Amino acid sequence: MEAENQTGVPDFLLLGLSGDPELQPILFGLFLCVYLVTVLGNLLIVLAVVSDARLHTPMYFFLSNLSFVDICFSSTTVPKMLVNIRRRSKAISYAGCLAQVCLVLAFAGLENFLLAAMAYDRYVAICHPLRYTRVMNPRLCGLLVLSSLVISVGDALLHSLMVLQLSFCADLEISHFFCELAQVLKVACSDTLVHSVLVYAVTSVLGGVPLLGIIFSYAQIVSSILRMPSPGGKFKAFSTCGSHLSVVLLFYGTAFGVYISSAVTAASTGVAAASVMYTVVPPMINPFIYSLRNRDMKGALRKLVGRTALW
Repeated sequence: MEAENQTGVPDFLLLGLSGDPELQPILFGLFLCVYLVTVLGNLLIVLAVVSDARLHTPMYFFLSNLSFVDICFSSTTVPKMLVNIRRRSKAISYAGCLAQVCLVLAFAGLENFLLAAMAYDRYVAICHPLRYTRVMNPRLCGLLVLSSLVISVGDALLHSLMVLQLSFCADLEISHFFCELAQVLKVACSDTLVHSVLVYAVTSVLGGVPLLGIIFSYAQIVSSILRMPSPGGKFKAFSTCGSHLSVVLLFYGTAFGVYISSAVTAASTGVAAASVMYTVVPPMINPFIYSLRNRDMKGALRKLVGRTALW
């Protein structure tokens, strides 16, 4: 087939999770509910942190940023899928597809770095409690978030510019419910070997370094907790990082599950369904993890809901 440059590329086709017409209303209702819960839950977390002075600490500062990123991450993929299901269309424009590639990479990378920053915060709080306020000062917290944003956006722009250099053929069917970078590379006509190597190299570095930082932080935390003399002190120390550890396991566990499933199965629908587990499920569940396991957060949410009811 004759290749076309990006100026003449027609719409991409997102095949979605299922082509069965009878399943489309079910999928629409399910993902609409998931999206509304995700936005409402994370928005409540952000508002609770902003409105309650007791939560103006580094831990909740990072949490509010994580919740905001979760809203953006979910909003990048789910609304377009809902529109396509409602209109019974699979089309997404070239510009829209490229925007999804860029935004998904940026928000996924930002979430990755924020989880590492939160792990470092817990490490300093438990292993060096007397130095906590001096080390985790507002300047450092802001610098960690800003540097995470710059690196994530830079990585997303790098890969987006790479996609701009590719040529595409007439067969533009993407076996996914959003424009994932790996799936976009598969439908390109031009040679993508260099691009694929670059993707894996950059992803390994930008994904591996924060993960190693999280592992190191929790190794030190566990070692410090085990040296505590009282069981009560151990429980209190572990409870301060239990919610974050649950979110880390959910995020990385589902992401690794997607890559493992894509390696052992050739079924495109299976890979797309597995991708839901790291793009849609964690942003929805994160607010429940932090609100149900955190007494201060539950108190702030009660105040926020009560104040809203009085209005």
